[in-house]
Amino acid sequence: MSSEFNDQSCHEQGNTEQRTSHHSDKVKKNLITRLNRIEGQIRGIKSLIEKDTYCDDVITQISATQAALNGVGKLLLEGHLRTCVVERIQEGDEEIIDELLVTVQRLMKK
Repeated sequence: MSSEFNDQSCHEQGNTEQRTSHHSDKVKKNLITRLNRIEGQIRGIKSLIEKDTYCDDVITQISATQAALNGVGKLLLEGHLRTCVVERIQEGDEEIIDELLVTVQRLMKK
């Protein structure tokens, strides 16, 4: 996976605090494919509810969708660590550590 993120970098937009990531085409395609699949899973869950499908079956599908979304989060976190975080530490910006801790806490909240 690490080679997927070699072309990714993080940039600040001018003098503002807004930062952007530039994922390689391969990473972006992978993420979009996963998100499209998740979008389909969400539509499927909605359909199950509309059809009065047994609750346990719906919950199973919700669990699978959450796992898929967690996978996207893990990929993004890996790329963020390998690029954005490393770049900012190399620039002497130690505030990234606090930001990263908040990000990890958000990802783990479930």
